[in-house]
Amino acid sequence: MKEKVIISACLLGHTCRYDGKTKKTTEIVDAFSEYEIIPFCPEAPLFGTPRERISVIEIDGKNNIVTDKTNKNVTKLLEDEIATFIKQNPHAKEIVLKSKSPSCGINSTPILNEKKEKIKIGNGIAGEMFLKRYPHIKISDENNL
Repeated sequence: MKEKVIISACLLGHTCRYDGKTKKTTEIVDAFSEYEIIPFCPEAPLFGTPRERISVIEIDGKNNIVTDKTNKNVTKLLEDEIATFIKQNPHAKEIVLKSKSPSCGINSTPILNEKKEKIKIGNGIAGEMFLKRYPHIKISDENNL
């Protein structure tokens, strides 16, 4: 039985990014060829592809996910989608996420204030949830394997 690795689907070549494109990284696919790869994208099943961009907005000290044009708060939708994914995939050996993503970023995602000005760098919503659920495994992005 192969060990499992969760990888952001866009890094695997899936066209699931907000702009309908991919960020395929052949080195990642090659590096985990001996693993069972589990693609992950919480945004595409909820909002389709292409879709409106989202951002991490700090509101009252808490990170929220808000659509860029319509200002719709989609935090709860994403939390539920990610929690379902985690429940379905409890045993991962490693996780590789897309840097700077409002969903997947690990120590690389811009956190904005309510005026949409960058105030710091942090984690995307899934990155944060994965860090809490999988505290003893390696979680990185495509730049820090």
